[in-house]
Formats: sequence, C-alpha cells, structure tokens
Amino acid sequence: MAILGCVADDFTGAAGMASFLKKGGMRTLLLDGTPEEMQETDQADAIVIALKTRTQETEKAVSLSLEALQWLKHQGCSHFYIKYCSTFDSTPKGNIGPVCDVAMDFLQVKSALICPALPVNGRTVEQGNLYVNGTLLQDSSMKDHPLTPMRDSNLKRLMEAQSRYFCLEIGTSFSDSDRSGKEIQTPHYLIPDCRTEEDAKKIAETFGSLKLLTGGSGIAEPLARYLLRYYQKENRSMYPLLLAGSCSVATRGQIAQYQKKGGKSIQITPAMLCGHDWNIVEFWESIKSDLSSGPVLVYSSAAPEQVKQDRALYGDVSGQIEKTMAALARLAVESGVTGIISAGGETSGAVTKTLNQKAFWINESVAPGVPVMTPVGNRCLRLILKSGNFGNQDFFEQALGMIEERNLWTNY
Repeated sequence: MAILGCVADDFTGAAGMASFLKKGGMRTLLLDGTPEEMQETDQADAIVIALKTRTQETEKAVSLSLEALQWLKHQGCSHFYIKYCSTFDSTPKGNIGPVCDVAMDFLQVKSALICPALPVNGRTVEQGNLYVNGTLLQDSSMKDHPLTPMRDSNLKRLMEAQSRYFCLEIGTSFSDSDRSGKEIQTPHYLIPDCRTEEDAKKIAETFGSLKLLTGGSGIAEPLARYLLRYYQKENRSMYPLLLAGSCSVATRGQIAQYQKKGGKSIQITPAMLCGHDWNIVEFWESIKSDLSSGPVLVYSSAAPEQVKQDRALYGDVSGQIEKTMAALARLAVESGVTGIISAGGETSGAVTKTLNQKAFWINESVAPGVPVMTPVGNRCLRLILKSGNFGNQDFFEQALGMIEERNLWTNY
C-alpha cells in the first residue's frame, strides 16, 4: 500500500518529483491524470498524479486536484504532497493557494508546509524569499513569464494573496515545536528557508510526519528516506530469522563468528528431532519472543565427526532438518518476520519452496553470488539465500546490515 500520494500541476514537474522519490528509495508510480479505471498500486510506495492545472481556471484546477486527492486517499495513502513549480506563480489569481487550501480542508489539517525549493537546480528559499541561482525571483530571467509572471519573491506575500490562510516564516532555526503548531489554532502554512540539500534533509526530518506538505521537489528525496524509515520502524514487530543447515567449514566459521559477536543462536540436533516430545510449533513459539528484541540464528550445522556420530545413532535426518528449517521460515513469515537469511543450498531450496515464491526482485549482493532478494508477491519480505561455502567470516553480520538497508531503501 502506498505511503505518499502526490498531486502535481504539470507532467514534467510530476516526472521530476517521481524521479527524486525513486532516488530516495520509494517505488514510485507516475500517472497522467486521475485514473478513471482501477489501477494496480499495491507495489507502490508513492503515487504521483500529473495534472495540467498550473494555468487552468482556478475552479477547475481546484476540482481536479481534489478529485486526485480523493483517489489517492482511497488507495490508502497516509501522507500527501501538492507539487508545484519551484518558481512560484506570483499573480494573486494563481492556483497554488486555492489548491493547497482545498487540500488542507479535505485532509482536515491545520498546518502544512510551503517549500518551493530545489537547491540542486539553484532554486532556494532564504529569509522567506525565493531565489533562482542566487538572484531574487523578481529580478531573474523568469520574471516576465507570459502565463505566470513572477514579480514578487516573498513567499508569505505571494501565498497570502492567493490563500485564505496565513503564513508563518520559520527560517532555518525550526524544530519539532514548529511542526506541532499547538499554539496556533487556525489553519496556517509554515515557510522554512531551504538553501542547501542539507537544509532539505533537515526539513524532511522535522516535518516529514505532517500529513500535508507542498512545494517543489527539493525535499522529495530525503522525504522518501524519512517516510520509509518511519514506517519500517512503526511496522517492524520482529527481527530477521537466520537459518543454517550447511555443515561446510565456511558456514560453521560464520556461525562461530556470529556467536562470538554476541548473536542469539539455538542449535537443532538429531536427538531433538527424533525425540518423542519434539513439536515444531512449540519450538517456534519458544524463539518467537526473542525475535522481538533481536535476530535469532537457528542452526543444525555440526563438524564431520559429530555428523558421523549422529548418523550412527539416529540415521540420516537431513531431510527432516530441511523440513524443519522450511517450516520455521514459513511460521516466521506468517508471524510478521520480514527478513530470512538461509545458509546452505538444500536449506535455501526448501525455504523458497515452502514460501511458494516464484519470482524475485534482485537487489545488491552481500557477497559475490548472494543477492538480497524481494519476492514479487511479498514486497515487505527480504530473503538472503546462500550456498554453504559462500561468504566471508562475518557473513551473517553483513547480511543483517543489508536486510536492514533493503528494508529502508528499495532499488527497483
């Protein structure tokens, strides 16, 4: 389900916004107009709707923008962005104010952000004024635009001429208290200064939790990162589960290294599996609570001498071990675990089979030949499946780091 819904006033601006959201890690869907038919949006983190409302008659622009917002809300979006040009329409009859006002009314919010900045392209806000490559907007080459003349650079004056609500300039010293606006009871806009990409990052971190933001695409990339991190933190109930069935020297060394670093681990032995009181569900429940505080490694790996001794006592239980590891993976995913790391070719094959996933997005690799994978049918899940002999000594630590990174920034 999408997190962010964006309404842009023209197609090129929408495409630019979408590109920055994608750069920030969001799977972004760009739509030309509000869809009249059902659209498949389940795989999107952000949806950007391109309208043609920048110079349209105000009543029509407001109507189309409201229709887009309603559609985005119906898709499950929880955060919204009104995207307009990073060079502000300076006419009192401009559409930015009315469209932002109707968005505030529809979403029932009392505070929204005004940030028409894109520092990487020379569009900055300083002391509440909009600059183009260091020149005030009113003095720039864009001042005589035939459709949207830009004769004033002060955002507070520009916005208050178009909007029903007042604006508050908050400069660069803003903090979380500015975000809450508890002392202001009437609807209002906040105008922060945004001179650099570092400013944009600070703005996204401070105001990213607001339901409605408006402006250019300058804060889009850090906003995407913030929202993905925010929702990952909110939604994560359990840490990754690590499974190791390989008895290779490499995997046993990786297990020892993981344990040496203080990682929680539990060994499954043939004696346990052949015991009369063995119950896979009860075993899962015994480690489930541990996953709420950190990763857990379940392993059956043993040295050759131990394997030989166990076979003499219990026979070949390799098939039972594979089924056990697969069952743990299935129970983990059903319980909300979003990261599975598996060491061993047979173990990994059993895991993919029981999860019934047939297609995967390929992300970056933990080690040569060992990518982080995301099932097409479950975009919240991250799988790292390796051959027993692959990976460095600290493979499990590296894999956990990569799973965390992929949970936050998806690159497909």
